[in-house]
Amino acid sequence: MNTRGRTLVAAGALVAVGVLALAVRSTGSLTAQQDYGARLEAATTHGEWVKYTGVAGDTVVAYIAYPERSDPAPAMIVIHEIYGLSDWVRVVADDFASKGYVAIAPDLLSRRGGSEGADDARRLIRDLPPDSITVDLNATFSYLRSLKAIRGDAIGVIGFCWGGSQSFRYATNNSDLKAAVVCYGSAPDLATVGKIRAPVLGVYAENDARINANLPDVERAMQEAGRAYRYTIYPGAGHAFLRRGAPAAEVERAWRDVFRFLAEQLGN
Repeated sequence: MNTRGRTLVAAGALVAVGVLALAVRSTGSLTAQQDYGARLEAATTHGEWVKYTGVAGDTVVAYIAYPERSDPAPAMIVIHEIYGLSDWVRVVADDFASKGYVAIAPDLLSRRGGSEGADDARRLIRDLPPDSITVDLNATFSYLRSLKAIRGDAIGVIGFCWGGSQSFRYATNNSDLKAAVVCYGSAPDLATVGKIRAPVLGVYAENDARINANLPDVERAMQEAGRAYRYTIYPGAGHAFLRRGAPAAEVERAWRDVFRFLAEQLGN
């Protein structure tokens, strides 16, 4: 079957909901390359830096953005790319907040001095032990649950590139997650996918054979484990297309799909 633009649904049909578009502020949308620092200054949501203690006693630094709403909100953990906690990732968190979510982006280089000023973020991140990443994500999850502004039973995770791989892997380690979004990230050890409890949404690019080559095996393993998994391959898009901003129509469609999925799973 031609996979161009195909959406595979492993468990259940899509629930009809209103179209959810990515918030567009006066500075534009995520479909274009922009000065992300300027967008952060123009944000209408409330964003701030926080610190909390991990299970191993290390301090995790994170950027958290709050929506303007009177009731407790669902929450999203936003996992950055291999480049560390960039302005773009903070903009993504702000955009989630503009859609009604509390969004937190932990700096997973916190124990290595943080993303800012890191001479080689990619090298440092590649050297992070998987267990330490899980510890920091667990600390982030626990921090969210400590906040009265969120619904502790409605927390999801999303990641991009390297962070997409970590989002998928974290779903095998936290059975309390209610949704996981994998943006052009690789799958975890397929022998572990039976541990996943959260429905998983995959966002993949057509021109990304390195990641896409194993999708049939991932789909098969998820189906055999009885886990909810659906994905879309977006035509004409390349790796990291949500940040790189081309093709614009597929970027907008991908974000609509993400927010529709999250509305289904987290009840926002």
